[in-house]
Amino acid sequence: MKSIVLASGNPGKKAEIEQLLAPFGTRVITQVELGITEAEEPHDTFLENALAKARHVCFATRLPALADDSGLCVDALGGAPGVHSARYAGGPKSDRRNNEKLLADMAAHDNRAAHYVCLLVLMRGPGDTQPLIAEAEWHGEIARAPRGSGGFGYDPYFLVNALGKTAAELAPEAKNRISHRGQALAKLLEMLKREA
Repeated sequence: MKSIVLASGNPGKKAEIEQLLAPFGTRVITQVELGITEAEEPHDTFLENALAKARHVCFATRLPALADDSGLCVDALGGAPGVHSARYAGGPKSDRRNNEKLLADMAAHDNRAAHYVCLLVLMRGPGDTQPLIAEAEWHGEIARAPRGSGGFGYDPYFLVNALGKTAAELAPEAKNRISHRGQALAKLLEMLKREA
């Protein structure tokens, strides 16, 4: 695939996916760059939301579309913020307000276990009746204070236990190797290779 439209306007997601697809020479264009409005995401699952976003962009552009629905799931909060991660503190989207709400909600909890989920859907074209679907999780815990200046979203608070660093403290290449999005995209690329 020479070009793919990312069903997102999130510059952090675009940068991560561009870096992961760079070895394949695939150009990543966001829906915002093409003037396409965001799809509705009324669903309760990552899969349904990702499918809705992929379909919306694919039908609007007639090009291959990659949609990512991802979020942070915190054990002590019953899996919240989950599919509502981007607007956890309400609209408009704000990483700062979302992180403030997360810390406030976690104040009474000792169990800090959490994981990121990434669900990717690739529609090769509008007539694709069997889109490729890949899912991955990245486990860690919620830090009590932010660390690092990289990444986006909840990354300054997502502590990767094995490394003793937050996602925001990792170099982009290191994060892309082990993150939920990196793992899911690796699975998707394996599916594409099998088709080739």
